[in-house]
Amino acid sequence: MSAVTDAGEFAGALADRPAERGADWGAFTVTHEPATFNRPWSNRFYWVMMLPAIILLACISLYPFFWLIYMSLHSVGEMGQIEGWNDFRNYTRLINDKEFLNGWWLLIKYSAMCMVLEVIIGVFLAVVLNGSRFEKVLVTLFLMPMMMAPVIAGTVWYFLYNGTFGWYHWLFQSLGILDAKSILGDPSTAMFGIVLVDVWQWTPLITLITLAGLKRVPQDQAEANLVDGAGPVKNFLQITLPNLYPFLLIAILLRFMDNFRFIDAILVLTGGGPADATKILPVYLFDVTFSFFKLDRGSAIAFTLLLVTIILGLLLVRVFEDPSQKRAATAAGA
Repeated sequence: MSAVTDAGEFAGALADRPAERGADWGAFTVTHEPATFNRPWSNRFYWVMMLPAIILLACISLYPFFWLIYMSLHSVGEMGQIEGWNDFRNYTRLINDKEFLNGWWLLIKYSAMCMVLEVIIGVFLAVVLNGSRFEKVLVTLFLMPMMMAPVIAGTVWYFLYNGTFGWYHWLFQSLGILDAKSILGDPSTAMFGIVLVDVWQWTPLITLITLAGLKRVPQDQAEANLVDGAGPVKNFLQITLPNLYPFLLIAILLRFMDNFRFIDAILVLTGGGPADATKILPVYLFDVTFSFFKLDRGSAIAFTLLLVTIILGLLLVRVFEDPSQKRAATAAGA
């Protein structure tokens, strides 16, 4: 009897609150958040936890950056003392600095050759390795040059290029590519010598990133395109390559920024010679700042290099943007 009474009271409670009844089963709808014993942390707590790291990063990055700008706008003595405002003279004199302009030309030439060769070879190796039987072993072997310090890589290749006992020098001479001159001792071949070192060491990075992108290509799209009659090359250009755009953009940006700031191997191999044939702008910046101790001129060159790097990076993002996103943006604008 008590059970019937309880059931009647439950039905009456449902009738009294029709707005909270379910449509099918007469269940109650939870309209409040259940109590919890672990309250979420406030945003202030997270800021407090990140504050030490933010202060450390500001000390090692922001402070030198603003000090760089400050020195570029002043005259700096040989001992590092600030002598006074120089009316942007450190920047205006760069326009007539032939070594500065030649450094830009050599840097663009060097970066273009490195990126073109590394992207072509890296994508080719990634396509060959993808899904192969010994993929893991080969990827591990290909990554070994990238794990080597640039100074060590430059030293190794310096001995390989040596005109007396260098194995590569003997090989190129045997093939009739070189005469008695060393690869690094001839202004016409020195640039190709340092480009080959960069390609050898950093092509595995392009391969690794591209290989990760190939794992994300939708196989149903590739198979459907093959069923429609597309060959392997056409299938790669129509399906695989568009899906690789975000990964290629990351790889190109990383190598582009590295080519604009890494000079370890170049300093070991040529030091900017012979006859300034390999004195790209970062090498010239190193000489001005640390060989001649012109900190004010070096600061102006470094800040100019930073600005141009940012601008060119933004242009690369626009050029290598995913074509599907471009079409979507164009359709939205129309």
